[in-house]
Amino acid sequence: MATTGITRRHLFAASAAAFAAPLLLPSAAHADTLGDIKARKKIIIGIQGDNPPWGFVDTSGKQDGFDGDIGRAFAAYLGVEVEFSPLAVANRIPALVSGRVDVLFATMAMLPDRAKAVQFSKPYVANQISVVAAKTTAIKAPADLAKVKIGVPRSSVQDNDVTKIAPAGTDILRFNDDAATIQALISGQVEAVGANQFYIERLNAAKPGVFENKLYMSALYNGACTRLGDKAINETLNAFIDKIRADGTLTKAYDKWMHLTPPNFPASLEGIPFTVG
Repeated sequence: MATTGITRRHLFAASAAAFAAPLLLPSAAHADTLGDIKARKKIIIGIQGDNPPWGFVDTSGKQDGFDGDIGRAFAAYLGVEVEFSPLAVANRIPALVSGRVDVLFATMAMLPDRAKAVQFSKPYVANQISVVAAKTTAIKAPADLAKVKIGVPRSSVQDNDVTKIAPAGTDILRFNDDAATIQALISGQVEAVGANQFYIERLNAAKPGVFENKLYMSALYNGACTRLGDKAINETLNAFIDKIRADGTLTKAYDKWMHLTPPNFPASLEGIPFTVG
């Protein structure tokens, strides 16, 4: 499979390095992120920087979006100030395990492999993944992907899903983030993309009525992420998520940014603990 200068072997090596990062940080298991946050009176939240409506910087320079609102609500819950650190998709886990951010509210799909590198909270949002292309592009089954160039954000759920279903030899181009992937489809650099549920809205804003969902691939839940073994911040996050589910805060965020109602969240996900053991 073709990539933008990165071989599949390199991608797997990079993923392995990210997952292994906590092993290189023995202090992470003994970290007290919650204590650090309270001592500095500020939480540093990793978030996507250019992926509306999840996370983006608005025209005034403010971090906005669904994850921005949830992140601000968590800071208010803790009674501290908030600082956002915009991250590319591939930089999210490294930024957390290296200590550059305290928490990730960064469209982090809850996957068993990721659960080896970070501690997930309970899920607080869901994301549907599909293949999107122009209405005139003939894609009715995974086998049809072999006939097109398809773009995905590198190291994303879309990357995993497309790689899994695409036939051998499919031309897959990997980009740094969702914005670059969307632009590649608009510009004609690729003919299809692995997309989350918001790509269609963004694509149709640029070219109304041109694009549509072609193949459904998966529905995934997103959780907030902290470092492995850090029990206090994980327990606090879970209590916060219980609160915003119950008091209407999550419903308001869903209505504002997604024009949807929150799903019924699962009590457990196989291979993904919500709490520190």
